[in-house]
Amino acid sequence: MSDGVPGRSSRTRRMLRGPRPDAVPALVSRAAALVGLLDIAAGVFPRFRHSRMHALAEVLPGSFGPFAAALSLSAGVLLLLLAHGLKRRKRRAWRAAVALLPAGAVAQFDYRHSVIGVLIAVALLVPLLRHRDQFAALPDPRSRWRALANFVLMSAGSLMLGLVIVSVHPHRTIGDPSLADRLTHVIYGLFGFEGPVDYQGNTSWTVAFSLGALGWITAATTIYLAFRPEHPAARLTEEDETKLRALLDKHGRRDSLGHFALRRDKAVVFSPSGKAAVTYRVVSGVMLASGDPIGDVEAWPGAIERFMDEAKAHSWTPAVMGCSETGGEVWTRETGLDALELGDEAVVDVADFSLAGRAMRNVRQMVKRIERAGYETRVRRIRDLGETELERIRQAAEDWRGTDTERGFSMALGRIGDRADGDCLIATAHKADAPGEYGDLKAILHFVPWGDDGVSLDLMRRDRSADPGMNELLIVAALQAAPKFGIARVSLNFAMFRSALARGEKIGAGPVLRAWRGLLVFLSRWFQIESLYKFNAKFQPRWEPRFVVYRASSDLPRIGFAAMQAEGFVDLALPLPRFLRRRRAAAAGRPCGHAVAEQDVRAA
Repeated sequence: MSDGVPGRSSRTRRMLRGPRPDAVPALVSRAAALVGLLDIAAGVFPRFRHSRMHALAEVLPGSFGPFAAALSLSAGVLLLLLAHGLKRRKRRAWRAAVALLPAGAVAQFDYRHSVIGVLIAVALLVPLLRHRDQFAALPDPRSRWRALANFVLMSAGSLMLGLVIVSVHPHRTIGDPSLADRLTHVIYGLFGFEGPVDYQGNTSWTVAFSLGALGWITAATTIYLAFRPEHPAARLTEEDETKLRALLDKHGRRDSLGHFALRRDKAVVFSPSGKAAVTYRVVSGVMLASGDPIGDVEAWPGAIERFMDEAKAHSWTPAVMGCSETGGEVWTRETGLDALELGDEAVVDVADFSLAGRAMRNVRQMVKRIERAGYETRVRRIRDLGETELERIRQAAEDWRGTDTERGFSMALGRIGDRADGDCLIATAHKADAPGEYGDLKAILHFVPWGDDGVSLDLMRRDRSADPGMNELLIVAALQAAPKFGIARVSLNFAMFRSALARGEKIGAGPVLRAWRGLLVFLSRWFQIESLYKFNAKFQPRWEPRFVVYRASSDLPRIGFAAMQAEGFVDLALPLPRFLRRRRAAAAGRPCGHAVAEQDVRAA
């Protein structure tokens, strides 16, 4: 292979085939989920217990008196909660299941004296104990927010299941309670109190115990999650950042995305020699790396091995977003993973750029029109800005961001004006006769270093009251000013599925390709797919393919969702108010810069 990439060693081939779930954990997970569903059904529906399914229900944990219905319901809910952790080989899920199954079997034998039920519980317990070494995955990053999320979801689920419990006894219900009465009865029952709905016989006790069990499970799981030790997500330490900057000083020219490894919300693993590193973030159980490994290509396999070892230890799904063709070849060869072309990066060679010619007419006319409107541009290094102006730019970038959610991960730095990033390039647009909240400042482009002779676009922000075309104006200004900074290459936006869009609009494109392009155009209503491609194409760049590396096709939806979370397009957390975000950033000693603009972005 080119670029001096070493071959894969036999040890690497043995160890880095990717942490595919073993058959036993997957089978145990399905069995636990099935038994959990049957337990819930057996505890909730009276007809289930007295129908032809009675023979099957007889072998489930728990019995069907008032106490037993609650026990069956509790066991079922807990087994369902544990099923996903068992599938991911989590050690704590295994411990909970090992404790739960004997408890359910003992309760069942005590209430019903069912030997078969005990044997079924043992049949599920045996593979858990026999293959305990396969359930050794370490915990995921977590915080106290997990307890709040659990409380909300469990409360909603308990309310819905409680309404079913209250409503499945029509022949024993006294009177005709309304929906409001039933909901009130459920809420009271979850807290252990008697509600307004009455039943004949022991049914009142059965319903009360079942609702109480749901309330107890909700409270117990929430308290456990709230008081268990936190396992915060890894962050880039000062020592890690120093090592990465040293690697970038030597090998930063290789990848235009290298400087984005310095995002401080990423973690890093280094090769044994310390000559290469892989940065990543864990999102929803997916271990997302971005770009190529940093450092000497000869040491890449060692860093990749450490990355895969970490993924295996935690049972995370490994994935790489936006690696180059060389990086994709190394990743797939060293790990046995697969690669899929994700899109193309637009790279402009400064020596070849010119506004002359028919192809550049639209850009040329737009730039001239904006310049005639009184706008001027300034292109400088961050280290050349005064603190007052830098703070004004930071604040403008914060307020001009069009969304409450910070966006960016693989192709965004997440900050502006850090003195450690003095080599970053910033282009600003000004209009003297139209001062606003930030003086004459009207638009900002921020570039990060790409080795010693290139820059890579980080973010684009503009005042929404400014004239259209600010981004074109500043890109042209940056390209024209590049030679005096010794810059020969400028990486612009990343265009997803660029080749499909380009080929699909050509004469002779087949029906499948045209249909695929039509779908991408349709999706462009919500995601910047076609618009980014057309914006990039204005500057006549060369296109460099970028790839996603993944373990199996079945993982792609999960990886895609995790990537959207990482990039900020999907936000499952409760957002802080903007003034609190600023206060927290200031307390941490970080500027409030952000990674992606609302409309013109580097990574869609």
